Amino acid sequence: MTVRPTANAPRPGGRRLRVAGALAAAVTFGLVAAGCGQIPADQAGPAPDSQVPATSSPTASAEPTTAAPSPSPTTAAPTTEPTSEPTPTTVRALLQKGDTGTKVRELQHRLRQLDWYSGNITGTFGSGTVTGVKGFQEKRKLDQTGAVDKTTWAKLTSMTRKPTDDEMHNRLVPGPAILSQGDSGDRVRGLQARLKQIGWFSGSVTGSYGSVTVAAVKGFQDKRAIPVTGEVDQRTWDRLTAMTRTPSNDELHNRTPKPSAAGLDSRCLTGRAMCISKSTNSLVWVIDGKPQLRMDVRFGSQELPTREGAFSVGWKSRDHVSTIYHTKMPYAMFFSGGQAVHYSPDFAARGYNGASHGCVNVRNLAGIQSLFADARVGDKVIVYR
Repeated sequence: MTVRPTANAPRPGGRRLRVAGALAAAVTFGLVAAGCGQIPADQAGPAPDSQVPATSSPTASAEPTTAAPSPSPTTAAPTTEPTSEPTPTTVRALLQKGDTGTKVRELQHRLRQLDWYSGNITGTFGSGTVTGVKGFQEKRKLDQTGAVDKTTWAKLTSMTRKPTDDEMHNRLVPGPAILSQGDSGDRVRGLQARLKQIGWFSGSVTGSYGSVTVAAVKGFQDKRAIPVTGEVDQRTWDRLTAMTRTPSNDELHNRTPKPSAAGLDSRCLTGRAMCISKSTNSLVWVIDGKPQLRMDVRFGSQELPTREGAFSVGWKSRDHVSTIYHTKMPYAMFFSGGQAVHYSPDFAARGYNGASHGCVNVRNLAGIQSLFADARVGDKVIVYR
């Protein structure tokens, strides 16, 4: 006897085919794109179904079941030893909430090197450490467990250095001064110009290490948990240079640089274009071949690179907040999927000691406000090396 499926029975595999088709269409038409922000809702592709129901079996058996014959009295039924199923073992994380000790201190300091942990090193894996680990895992596309497994630890140690015993116990010990009050010359000019790039020094670059420079160095050190001496030791210098770029000759001698068309990509020299160079970390706003504005910019990491090519401004959002990373992206001008040119408070605070999620970060607030007001939907965005 053959049992026919009922009219409402799902066709095997039908739902899977529909889900696969929807995903294929999303990829084909470019509806899924990684970036700092998100694609507008009206451009998003169909959402895949969360699960596929199993095909139900018929409610009635096809043929009546016949009981198996009993073994004959003279033949003993074979006996089989019961086999116990092995219990799956749970692999314990290397470090997790509730742990304490030196290894937790090292974890916290390594997280602090990447700004995923703040405050004192305690050696106790509490909620603050869990939050830091989750943030680190999310940005690197790892499982967001808040616990440290081998993969998380390997990634973290590859990006950081091993802290000293003093660092792991919150002992701030300054190193020998390489620049201090009373010094003068080109190295002091470089120090002042770098501090000026990130807002710790104002006024003219003089080349003389006086009280104003001492105050600027102290402020910089205090914010970054470096011994506050007002003198520049190797730790202070390394942190400062990681956050800044080599000053130009104009910066060292208080000359206002004029934007130049020299070295710009030829695609930028007609019409209205944001000309964005990865080799010089700069954005030049050009109208009909004449540069109007130049700003420092920062790009995505190797894991989340900023796309290169010829694009155009698709839409603008003054007070944008990323729905992917839940971070503010003010004065955002989207040019490729979720990637945009926008102001970055993190870039303003940390400089090049960090990266975006693929967007073009600007740290000049007045400059990006001016560009946002001037730029139009449809203007060219040229990203190149």
